[in-house]
Amino acid sequence: MTEFLTTYFENVIPLKEEIIESTLQTLYMVTVTGFIAGILGLILGVILVVTDRGGILERPRLYRLLDQIVNLFRSLPFIIMMALVVPFTRFLVDTSIGTTAAIVPLVIGTVPFFARQIQNALLEVDPGVIEAAESMGSSPLEIIFRVYLKEGLTAIIRVSSVTIINLIGLTAMAGAIGGGGLGNLAISRGYNRFQNDVTLVATIIILLIVFISQFIGNTLVKKTSH
Repeated sequence: MTEFLTTYFENVIPLKEEIIESTLQTLYMVTVTGFIAGILGLILGVILVVTDRGGILERPRLYRLLDQIVNLFRSLPFIIMMALVVPFTRFLVDTSIGTTAAIVPLVIGTVPFFARQIQNALLEVDPGVIEAAESMGSSPLEIIFRVYLKEGLTAIIRVSSVTIINLIGLTAMAGAIGGGGLGNLAISRGYNRFQNDVTLVATIIILLIVFISQFIGNTLVKKTSH
């Protein structure tokens, strides 16, 4: 086994600690971004649903404004957006390089995507249940928490899993341009120095993170389905 690793992964063995650190950096970016973007995206997604035409808090102008903002940010390529928000990133964290700095554009890039996913998930809730809640005198907040979020829980978990997988891909892209993590390792060590074994290992670790995230998401979906 040792001979096999030495022969085919000769560049990986000396970088063991750096690979572990890069993996932890990627997990850090995914976790922090997922938490912040999850809250903001959920709030924005709910607002899009309730302010749309026929919603419980119908506000066509507000909906159109938010809808256009979401479409705008979703259409921007992530690398270009990272460059555009550099001044804002520096304002918030005093730097535009590193894992913490990468979280700023990652959040900005993830929130619109997740908000749209949440909107689509909540639109699957049976309108009859919403009408029944309204007829019983439930307030908008009660409908949001007791109907939309409760009845749409399975769909919310499903789209959250999709968003996390998308976010993992974005962290790799962020790492490629100075954000740290496995993306940075794959490019700076693997690609730039022609160390293909390093690139392969970084890719395998990213795929493992994706598979684990997908497994957790599928498990939660099965447990909440009824």
